[in-house]
Amino acid sequence: MNETDEGVTRWRRVADKIRSAIMDGAFADKLPPETELADSFGVNRHTVRRAIQSLASEGLLRAERGRGTFVNAPARRLAYPIGPRTRFSENVTAQGRTPGGRLIRADATRADAALAALLGCAPGAPLHRLETLSVANGVPLSIATSHFSVERFPGIVRAYAETGSVTEALKLEGVSDYRRRETRITAERVHPLDADHLATSPDSIVLVSMAVDVDLDNRPVQVIRARFPADRMELVLRP
Repeated sequence: MNETDEGVTRWRRVADKIRSAIMDGAFADKLPPETELADSFGVNRHTVRRAIQSLASEGLLRAERGRGTFVNAPARRLAYPIGPRTRFSENVTAQGRTPGGRLIRADATRADAALAALLGCAPGAPLHRLETLSVANGVPLSIATSHFSVERFPGIVRAYAETGSVTEALKLEGVSDYRRRETRITAERVHPLDADHLATSPDSIVLVSMAVDVDLDNRPVQVIRARFPADRMELVLRP
């Protein structure tokens, strides 16, 4: 059997379907037998077994000899509120999960016309661009690309690398608090590089949040474009 389907490995497709079923509550405690899953997904048992092994390596499943394959935790889509005070750490902690973050990469860029308008700077002004990964209980939940003014926040890259939190990094840079001015939400197929970091299949769908944060004086702080795996997250809009 051809192990790829439109360029995507079949076991990855099966793994995504099993993960979605778990998060939807269809497999709350234990998976059906491999033969049943194979029939349901129209693949062979080898493909199902590889998918299960992948999910087990993520910590989502565990195999018990003679008993079957079990779900490790009540995995469900995380409800992520988006409102005037959108904070990843607070949202995750409130739902009983442990947040974490790391800097994937940082570089220098220049503001194009769109970013200049959103950040209130001149076109061509130097910017910091940060690519960050956020997790909950070790599971990747979002990748974000943030732009900050170099003139206003010269040390933001080091501050984020030290704290793993945009909120804490901004405090070190002199912004005690900030709020969300606007958020626009769309959806798209995941970028291959994001798929690797998010541990999802190359054809999965991500929710995309394009937002502007401002300080208490309504001065733009950052422009942030975050991508969330649609099978792990629900974006909840709040006034």
